[in-house]
Amino acid sequence: MREILIRALSGIVYVAVILGSILYSKVTFYIIFYLLMMICLYEFKNLIHLSYKWTMVVASLVYVNFIDIPILDYKYLHFLLIISLFIPLIYQLFKSKITLTSSKLGHYFLALSYIALPFAMLIQIPFIKGIYHPEIIISVFVLIWISDTFAYIVGSNIGKTKLYKKVSPNKTVEGALGGLIAALIGGYIISLYLKEITLLNWIIIAFIVSCFGLLGDLIESKFKREAAVKDSSNFIPGHGGFLDRLDSIIFAAPFVYVYLHIIT
Repeated sequence: MREILIRALSGIVYVAVILGSILYSKVTFYIIFYLLMMICLYEFKNLIHLSYKWTMVVASLVYVNFIDIPILDYKYLHFLLIISLFIPLIYQLFKSKITLTSSKLGHYFLALSYIALPFAMLIQIPFIKGIYHPEIIISVFVLIWISDTFAYIVGSNIGKTKLYKKVSPNKTVEGALGGLIAALIGGYIISLYLKEITLLNWIIIAFIVSCFGLLGDLIESKFKREAAVKDSSNFIPGHGGFLDRLDSIIFAAPFVYVYLHIIT
């Protein structure tokens, strides 16, 4: 009972910090998510034995560069950048061992592509034509939470077909489909209230969030399996580390970012 209470309270605090930072102002949004990026880098450093000092400097420069930049001038370049960086990560997921961790250059590539760049793009998701719309990034988080929650519920109750047993033994195809369907329904409900984005686009965003969020979860599981640890840290009692809680949004955010700023 005590463990359930601790898990519930820490979860409430985590969600409150995320939502509070987004809703209070764009400055608090920038600051809190910069701190989250630094914590995730620290946790990732422990997983792959990364040199933290220089990675922190490079990640900070990437993050700051994305604040108030003229996105519309570079959106297609960013799309190509995302594809070129993320394809190697997805490829590593299906190898017996992640080979990018065998060199210092590989470490820096991972830190840039897996942590720094996604956070830098995440902070631009709520901006449409230069106007801050906190409800958009909150909705993306809600879709992630819906997808993860229903994937767990469906998978726990009726899941039989293992999705990728070598990396994440508990994930099932039924759970993944349940999370996707729930996210699509969530996208429909959100579209009824947030009219800046059309119903079709919310459905597509929900699809992106669910599918790429699942990939992000699997990739982090692969890193943890190779590091022989259950959680990235114990910073959030009962939930593990911040990277454990943000792995889905980290991987999905760049694709949501590009799609949103292509259609708006």
